Amino acid sequence: MTISRRGFAATSIAALALGGWARLGSAQSGDTYRNEVQGYGPLRPDPAGYFDLPEGFSYRVLAKAGETMDDGFIAPDNFDGMGCFALPDGHLALVRNHELSLGSEAKGPAGTDPALEARLAAAGPFDRGQTGRVLPGGTTTLLLDPKGERVLRQHLSLAGTSTNCAGGVTPWGSWLTCEETVVSAPRTGTSHGWVFEVPASATGMVTPTPLKAMGRFRHEAAAIDPRTGIVYQTEDQDDGLFYRFIPAVPGRLAEGGRLQALAFADGQRDSRNWNSADFAPGTTRAVRWIDLTDVDNPEDDLRQRGHAAGAVRFARGEGIHLGQRADGGAEFFFTCTSGGPGRYGQIMRYRPSLAEGAAGEATRPGQIALFHESVDPLLLDYADNLTVAPWGHLIVCEDRSGSKINHLRCVTPEGRTYTLARLNAETELAGACFSPDGKTLFVNAYAPGRTLAITGPWTRLAG
Repeated sequence: MTISRRGFAATSIAALALGGWARLGSAQSGDTYRNEVQGYGPLRPDPAGYFDLPEGFSYRVLAKAGETMDDGFIAPDNFDGMGCFALPDGHLALVRNHELSLGSEAKGPAGTDPALEARLAAAGPFDRGQTGRVLPGGTTTLLLDPKGERVLRQHLSLAGTSTNCAGGVTPWGSWLTCEETVVSAPRTGTSHGWVFEVPASATGMVTPTPLKAMGRFRHEAAAIDPRTGIVYQTEDQDDGLFYRFIPAVPGRLAEGGRLQALAFADGQRDSRNWNSADFAPGTTRAVRWIDLTDVDNPEDDLRQRGHAAGAVRFARGEGIHLGQRADGGAEFFFTCTSGGPGRYGQIMRYRPSLAEGAAGEATRPGQIALFHESVDPLLLDYADNLTVAPWGHLIVCEDRSGSKINHLRCVTPEGRTYTLARLNAETELAGACFSPDGKTLFVNAYAPGRTLAITGPWTRLAG
């Protein structure tokens, strides 16, 4: 049965309501998850003992860390953020981050092979560490068949960066990869903490150009409003800010622009709800934006300066993703991993002004809501990367460090949660993204790195 995106959302909500949310509220001892709505039903044990999914769903392992790629380099480990792109010839491309830092060179694209290291150094990487070795972070690109079932080619697409965590897709077909570090000389040859752009169509390593006007800080993720070209960015710090970058020329980020931080219009400066409910779940606040200076941030104090000027603190801003409102306008969902009284995680929703970044914004300000705040780790625990499914539900990757199990959680438009998958491995899930046709969900297991493709009856919800 074919259902439109909006039709699917309406159908699914009705089905869930008929299924009865209340009866799903209790959990048994030893359970790893609890559903507020039935979603796709209970998880079924994977015969391989690795990745549990509901009845009718299956997964394939597309790629693994340590494989020899088509360019001769080794697939780096620490698979993190990822984006999926439709290429002009009908193929798909996955551009994948590798969150590798100084000291992790053995897990990088040259491994421990001196000949590969020499090739890598000659290929134009961004930077090296004190030992002279190329920094191991960067991106790889996987070329897939049009159905996303087979990897046709895999190659290194950015090298010599550090701690490439998450990022975001652009409307013009490139991946913004974000460094979650502010390491600098003398430990490295130059400063880090930048955003780099990697075209999805690149067939080899791109020239690494830091987008310095977008700021230097512990970047996590980025998302772009296609109407305005404004880039929204998260910061993975317990006292991080939420940023927007207004480019001088939309779509040409390297030409500079203005960096700003979000503030509440009422002057309150904390959204974390650690000690008091300063930002009550379900409430919405008007915002204003504060101009930032010295965005190259040599003292790593950008967030403190922004907060002193009135910017709101967020609890470890993580993944951000573009969604679409019923009226066709943009909205952005982003996670705050350690937010809330139990520090189980929050999800914020930002709706830009109709005059976003332009004259008239002050009288028609953007609005931010605390869309979801977890009070139970069985429902959601340490929300990290996320994506908006084609039918409007959020799919959220968990990152509970040290846990032997992490999940893919789903959140309905009403803020109710259900569980889509369980990873039975002591590592996080990351990089969730859908194929353009909405039939395949790609996701990474962080380390040992695995890229998975999930298919199943997406249009069927359990009643």
